[in-house]
Amino acid sequence: MNNFPTGPYASIKIPDFRLFISSRFCITLAIQIQSVVVAWQVYAITKDPLSLGLIGLAEAIPSISVSLYAGHVADIMQRKKIIVTCISTLLLCSSLLLFFTLDIGAGIITRSVVPIYTVIFISGIARGFLTPALFSFMPQLVPRELYTNAISWNSTLWETATIAGLALGGLIYGFYGITSAYTIDVSLTLIGLVLAISVGNKPLPEITAEEGVVEKIKAGLRFVFHNKIILSAISLDLFAVLFGGAVALLPIFAEEILHTGPIGLGILRAAPSIGAVCTAFYITHNPITKHAGKILLSCVGGFGVCMILFALSTNFWLSLFLLIASGAFDCISVIIRSTLLQTLTPENMKGRVSAVNHIFIGSSNEIGMFESGVTARSFGTVRSVILGGFATLLVVSVMATFSKSLRTLQRVQ
Repeated sequence: MNNFPTGPYASIKIPDFRLFISSRFCITLAIQIQSVVVAWQVYAITKDPLSLGLIGLAEAIPSISVSLYAGHVADIMQRKKIIVTCISTLLLCSSLLLFFTLDIGAGIITRSVVPIYTVIFISGIARGFLTPALFSFMPQLVPRELYTNAISWNSTLWETATIAGLALGGLIYGFYGITSAYTIDVSLTLIGLVLAISVGNKPLPEITAEEGVVEKIKAGLRFVFHNKIILSAISLDLFAVLFGGAVALLPIFAEEILHTGPIGLGILRAAPSIGAVCTAFYITHNPITKHAGKILLSCVGGFGVCMILFALSTNFWLSLFLLIASGAFDCISVIIRSTLLQTLTPENMKGRVSAVNHIFIGSSNEIGMFESGVTARSFGTVRSVILGGFATLLVVSVMATFSKSLRTLQRVQ
């Protein structure tokens, strides 16, 4: 007889998992507040769309560079220690951004945004190590039978934090100023650190037999590239995120097309997560039990359509609705892909597989921001988003045609 909790709230009845997702909630809230404030601050200083893309590049380069090694580390070291160290580094970065807004540090960014990019670069290193550690630590906190439930709740709270963080970032910055926004950022990161420290230590699974760092990393790569379902799923999201997103350009849409200020930007940034959190909560109570592959393909295609229509919209409320819909589509693909990775990957290889996934998906968000900035400068803001949406639809068509294993996938667990 199973001795673990059951029902839609099963995983959050486990104390260590509650602490884990509470810590991630606070860290995500802080990161999203910071992202809104940094984007608005940089664009206010430079008035250059490319400068927004460079924010993503400044984080993606170090994150990609350390990711494979970080995955290896997550498979041979206590994952909780890695998480605590990374959050401590993020706390330092948030404190530096706050310092730049005080009288004693304001002169550092008077003529250049390079110090801001430098801090983002350091945070990119920390997040490169944090991602595989979080991914591989979470399944140690719940039974295998609760993976889908835990992933759904993890996504729900992550998206909720994104909604609150992006909205709060705009509201706090708009009403109380940049120093107050960064102060909240620092405080939330500190709370997240305390909660992470409170999670119980978990033993590492048996380390795989490969000799040396390089061979262990190669083993993780071979696993991903030889598993057609995992490779197809993460490749699909890679190109959708790389070409289809418009998040990096939202400050331009908010100011020049939809004619709203920092508060409107915060609402627009939060809109995808409004759709995502509602969808994640629904899936928690109504798990996907069949046609998972077709649902995944349809949702990525729906995301691309939303981006095209968003680019054409000049009405704030229509744009808001389309961003909400895009978040709902994206959430479904995230839950399907994450569940596949957790259930198909051996425990002692989850750090390395997560690192590959992070390179494919996580860092493609930041590279996508850079791509958006480059194409916006070359073709214009609206055209760049339209082109990205059509590129997403093309990728879905190609994947649906050539990846039978994904197209015919029924269950994710």
